[in-house]
Parts: sequence; structure tokens; C-alpha cells
Amino acid sequence: MEKLKYKRILLKLSGESLMGKKGFGIDHNVLNFFAAEVEKVHSIGAQIGLVIGGGNIYRGLSASDQGIDRVTGDQMGMLATMINSLALQNAIEHKGIYTRLMSAIHMEEIAEPYIRRRAIRHLEKDRVVIFGAGTGHPYFSTDTAASLRAVEIEADVIIKGTRVSGVYDSDPEKNPGAVKFDSISYLDVLKKNLRIMDLTAVSLCQENNLPMVVFNMDVPGNLLKLVKGENVGTVINN
Repeated sequence: MEKLKYKRILLKLSGESLMGKKGFGIDHNVLNFFAAEVEKVHSIGAQIGLVIGGGNIYRGLSASDQGIDRVTGDQMGMLATMINSLALQNAIEHKGIYTRLMSAIHMEEIAEPYIRRRAIRHLEKDRVVIFGAGTGHPYFSTDTAASLRAVEIEADVIIKGTRVSGVYDSDPEKNPGAVKFDSISYLDVLKKNLRIMDLTAVSLCQENNLPMVVFNMDVPGNLLKLVKGENVGTVINN
């Protein structure tokens, strides 16, 4: 078995990333690509937890524009994450990998209820564990849910997959002169208001000394290189 820098990881993916070139929903090419990237990392012995957002289907924060109150909108967003989680679970299992989908909202017909000790046991048995429905509470993003689950399962790192190669001093998709950081502290992330994750998620990682790596998930093999300890993306720590 290869030596890994990060043995147990929590991978956070955005719901929007599943859209691919579509304007809505799930692009099965993207879904299969993500499953293949997870398979590469799983095959060398990494223990993998996954959190995926629901923004490709429904975004709670924009619900108020449609006359829907925040709590109801956030609950609808939680259900959207379950749709994405089921799709991702199916794609990963087609690679021959055992998975477990755990939900913060009770829906036993399609997912196990989230129980921390059970989740850790699944990881120890080399099952990919997908954490759905956010934290189960409104007003908390899936970024915060990812940070919370990473701390709870005692992950070595939280990895945020994006479509850019790391953390920049400004938006690289809008500013060609944006400067990339190889590493940065959580304090500087907050001071510079870099919006990598929401404030609650960043603070949770900072308080628990949990390192984060932000990287480009769309590049084949990047996740594998990162887990092995190669210089991929931007490392954020204390």
C-alpha cells in the first residue's frame, strides 16, 4: 500500500459542479468522472467521506426571491443534496466500491441516519461514506456541514474541489492577474475576506486545527496527487 499524506479525507464538492455544461441538473459525464477520481484514491487505501451541495437543483438562499421563507428554502436545499448524493453513490458503486449514504434527516428507506461512530466504522471498513442533507438544520450551508463532518470523523484534511487551481487574492475567472497562494492561514483568509467557504465553516476548521486544501477537481489525477502529498492546490491551516 502506498504511503499517503492524508489517510482519511473529507471531500467537499459543489452541486453546481455536477451540471457540467448543462444549465441545470446532473451531467452524467461529470458524475462518472468524479466517481473515477474517487476510485483512484480509494484504490491506494484512502478512507473517503463525501459531502456534495445541492445548488444544481435548488439553492435555499435564493428561495426568498420566489416568496419562500428561509427555513423552508433551506430544507428544500437539503433534499436536493440527497438527490445528488444518491446519484454519486450510484456512480461510485458502479466502480465496484462499497458505499454508505448517511442522512442528517431521517429517511431510512433510502439512507442510514447519520451516527458518528457508525460513520467512522464504515470508513474503517473501506466504505466510501456520503453525508447528505447538510447538518439537518436551516441556516447552515453544506460547506459548514462538510467542516462539521470532517471534524467529527477525525479526518486528516478537508478537501474542497473547485474549478480553479487554488486560493487566489481575487477571482481568477474575472481577473487574469490574480495571484495564487500555495499556502495561507485561516486568519488571513478571514482578514482578506477570500470567501473560500462561509465564515462558520472556516471558523470551525480553524478552531479544530483541521487543514483544508482547495484545488481544481476538474483536472484528472489531481485528487490522487493531493492525497499522496504532491503540491496541488492551496493549503490552508493555522
